[in-house]
Amino acid sequence: MNRQVAITGIGVVAPGGVGKKAFWDLLVSGRTATRTISFFDPAPFRSQMAAEVDFVPEEHGLTPREIRRLDRAAQFAVVSTRECLEDSGLLFAGVDPTRIGVSVGSAVGGTTALEREYLVLSDGGKEWEVDPRYISPHLYDAFVPSSLASEVGRAAGAEGPAAVVSTGCTSGIDAVGYARDLIAEGSADVMIAGAADTPISPIAVACFDAIKATSPRNDDPAHASRPFDRTRNGFVLGEGAAMFVLEDLEHARARGAHVYGLVAGYATRCNAYHMTGLKPDGREMAEAIRHAIAESGIAPEDVDYVNAHGSGTKQNDRHETAAFKATLGEHAYRVPVSSIKSVIGHSLGAIGSIEIAACALAMQNGMVPPTANLHEPDPECDLDYVPNEARAVDVDTVLTVGSGFGGFQSAMILTREGTDA
Repeated sequence: MNRQVAITGIGVVAPGGVGKKAFWDLLVSGRTATRTISFFDPAPFRSQMAAEVDFVPEEHGLTPREIRRLDRAAQFAVVSTRECLEDSGLLFAGVDPTRIGVSVGSAVGGTTALEREYLVLSDGGKEWEVDPRYISPHLYDAFVPSSLASEVGRAAGAEGPAAVVSTGCTSGIDAVGYARDLIAEGSADVMIAGAADTPISPIAVACFDAIKATSPRNDDPAHASRPFDRTRNGFVLGEGAAMFVLEDLEHARARGAHVYGLVAGYATRCNAYHMTGLKPDGREMAEAIRHAIAESGIAPEDVDYVNAHGSGTKQNDRHETAAFKATLGEHAYRVPVSSIKSVIGHSLGAIGSIEIAACALAMQNGMVPPTANLHEPDPECDLDYVPNEARAVDVDTVLTVGSGFGGFQSAMILTREGTDA
């Protein structure tokens, strides 16, 4: 891989506000966007809270036809794509469209539309045999995840490589990692990359209820997501999207683009162990981190900030704490670590890209977002998790990680442009 890959545009749709400024303002405030679910009656469920996006599609430029055609996840992807394109300042008319590609991650795709249409077809689940005359003509787009990539490609005028990456909760990191590799190897000059998921639906809530992965702290939703805290008892579901313009660094420099940072290293591994279980020694995540660091050319002690997966489940927080110690050594005790899922919940496949956005903005602003709701540190999680308040830090190099059902473990290194590797 000879070409360095720069992030030159960021677009975000996240709980607490639409757009990267509203997103960043919420993160550094330490406030949370988790609340009792309002999209449907959550009373029948064990976990009744989520981090919802207050999103009115008309206010963000979507036409009536787009609103009818696009699943909520696709709407998020298109709106965040438009923001990242504008943010990049790239004149796409001057770029060969066959050299512009798309890589979009999603864990559950068009879940919102699929569940809505199923309820219509089955008369609220009463009918086993459904009448196809009631099917929406756009249901196919929700059923086929590739529609996400086609919609993003249409928004960007991209005619190059296109892919949807669906690796559970690491999809957002993996989609950006794949895009980065295509540019680095010369298969594309520009990639529109990121992820979108809108899983706040009865079927998704019921699935996580069944395995008791989500928090039942329904009496206090604002403080339910508490990664690394001794009293944590599961994650809080979220939704959102983040999309990026990635381009060859020399191309970005030639046009005088603002560079948020470089995607300097990336690796993903599968533990081939258990669909949802994680071993406490963190070996699988450590392997991904080790390879991402090696590819980036940095030393472990060069990492200035670690964006943790930090889901707030007992086993995940122990697993990645062990992985940080195994890969960063004594430096693991000195480097600030935090989880933004404490603020915006866990948006499944989208969260990895949303966290990359947080990392890029942390480098730009010299500020590390906090881990909210961390008041009783778990003795087994004994690193510096930046509790409750943002911290001013000179951030030149970031490690961000993800862990997903199916045994997926991914890691990415972002560096500031000009950082020695």
